[in-house]
Amino acid sequence: MRNSELYQQAKAINKANKKERSTAFQSCREAYRFSDYDLQSFANKTAIASVWIKSHLDANTIQKIATRAFKALERMMFGKAKKVRFKQKGQFASLEGKTNKQGIRWTGNGVEWSKLKLPGIITNDPVILHGLNSKIKYVRLVRRILNQKTYWFAQLVCEGEPYQKPKNIISDGTVGIDLGVSTVAIVGDEKTIWTPFAVELNSKQKEIRKLQRKMNRQRRANNPNNFNSNGTVKKGSKRWHKSNRYKKTAAKKREIERKQASQCKSSHGKLVNQTLKLGKHIKTEKVSVKAWQKNWGKSIGFKSPSSFQSELKRKAENAGGCVLMFSTRKTALSQTCLCGNKQKKSLSQRVHHCSVCGLKMQRDILSAYLSRHVDPKTETLSIQSARHGWLGMEKSLLHGWRNGSNQFPRTEASPKSPTVGGTEEMCSNLIAREESEPFRVNETRSVS
Repeated sequence: MRNSELYQQAKAINKANKKERSTAFQSCREAYRFSDYDLQSFANKTAIASVWIKSHLDANTIQKIATRAFKALERMMFGKAKKVRFKQKGQFASLEGKTNKQGIRWTGNGVEWSKLKLPGIITNDPVILHGLNSKIKYVRLVRRILNQKTYWFAQLVCEGEPYQKPKNIISDGTVGIDLGVSTVAIVGDEKTIWTPFAVELNSKQKEIRKLQRKMNRQRRANNPNNFNSNGTVKKGSKRWHKSNRYKKTAAKKREIERKQASQCKSSHGKLVNQTLKLGKHIKTEKVSVKAWQKNWGKSIGFKSPSSFQSELKRKAENAGGCVLMFSTRKTALSQTCLCGNKQKKSLSQRVHHCSVCGLKMQRDILSAYLSRHVDPKTETLSIQSARHGWLGMEKSLLHGWRNGSNQFPRTEASPKSPTVGGTEEMCSNLIAREESEPFRVNETRSVS
């Protein structure tokens, strides 16, 4: 289809003519039968021709598999993926139906699928009970391997609102966030949180690295003909022999990585819930996670800050809030003081100490506080608004700095916990100067 004349003609249409361009692409798809419906029809014919597939899978499940394949093709066509990855034997680990009336369905307290009946293990978890009492749209069967044992889970996709735990209350406030590689600062209307970001995941990296080295030694011992004399892998296609010990080592590594991913997801969920307790209207800088990967690839890989951002956005929007992001270059919050003075800092300098007004504050906390007073549309920082709100939030910011310092080891990256008297004295100098001789700054200032 992409090599056809119809596709090239549609591609040549000016992007300003959206309706004409969309109609041309749609007619090209119809000419080559490139649609979800056509692929579902092809899948049904293939299943009928293959007696084995038809005897094991129902029509709804076959059509949903075809839809998954079509979505993969669409991602590649729109440039969101480079190639389609086909599932090998043993990799196809999930199946789902279209409705709960036929095919894979939940009836009573278990799953029914053709002649197969699987009773569910139901606990008194309020989340599970809430899902069972809701209207079920369709059921998905998922296979998971836990501690080298296979378990089957039934995921019920229901209608309605998800269960809200009483402890996870969502407030209607404004929150500023400064997300870093190793720390995160969250400033709400009445509380400040400064904490290490997914620090509990560091311990598993050493175990994974040991198993990787062991797997490399085992692979070299089992496949000596696949390596050159200098230790590099030979070019071309090769057959790799995997011993039973190699498979056991690989299984141990997969289990640790699974636990790490699960722990990461749980850690992100707790931090998101803590953030939404402070407010559902969130402002933060638009950080580039891809740029972080170049310098801190392994750390970013298992901490997954982009996953935290997407989870925060999803939950905030679901609660009626929003996540507003703005450019780091235009605002430069980490270089800006409350008085409007700009002072460049190195990454190792974690405490902001202004040479003009004498304000001393943890760098991430100050950036998170200033982000609350940024207009995301114009990407400008209102210095006057930030100074006006400082008087009521000074104690909260200091308290967050003090509590966060107790969670860090005493290093350059984790400054010493502030003394209340000294820090309050520096802040009071700024307030006294403001009362006697106000700073001459505009109400809204664009910092570039």
